[in-house]
Amino acid sequence: MNRNSNIALVGIAVAFLVLAAAFVFDLWGRTPATPPIPLVDKKFVDTSPSRVSIAEFLRKGGDPSDYECNICHEKNKPIKIKFDADNNIILPKEHLDIALSHGSHKRNNNCYNCHDEMNLELLQTRDGRQLKLVDSTPLCGSCHGPTYRDWEAGVHGRTSGFWDRGLGDYSRLGCASCHNPHSPKFPGREPAPGPHALHPIAKAPAHHESERTHE
Repeated sequence: MNRNSNIALVGIAVAFLVLAAAFVFDLWGRTPATPPIPLVDKKFVDTSPSRVSIAEFLRKGGDPSDYECNICHEKNKPIKIKFDADNNIILPKEHLDIALSHGSHKRNNNCYNCHDEMNLELLQTRDGRQLKLVDSTPLCGSCHGPTYRDWEAGVHGRTSGFWDRGLGDYSRLGCASCHNPHSPKFPGREPAPGPHALHPIAKAPAHHESERTHE
């Protein structure tokens, strides 16, 4: 091996040693670590219903006597509803926990629009059908047809399970599992966060006033 080859090999070895030292002692600095991605608040991914309906309460073993209207009210004898000067229902003290706000302009704030006046433990639809309190969804559908059709199709009501019924069963929440029947409108809520940018987004450089031109 000639002298020039030896010099070249020594040079390459020295270069590798210098590079190795640079990496070991971090002479050029390192790329800053990516900050951890914050987790989404659980309230945006929680699949539990926003309220406990009568049906769900009884299904979990709740006391059914809380919903037996005839303990206090006489069956087959309609209760006379009283209104104030502004046409608001005057609720008795036993029902002051109810907030009547179903529909705009107070057009649906009447107990007998949904409850059967002859038997308060039953509901009545617009076409005269009687339903139990635990089966209230068809009652909602008798007025809210488009939403009810969405519910039947599975796009409303948090349907979960198998779309292909041959593979398994599915479940779907009823209207009262999310909406309060006496005040069904949801209060405003903040939107869920958008997708996280895994890498920092470069900001456009700011232009100085002197560099701006009139169009």
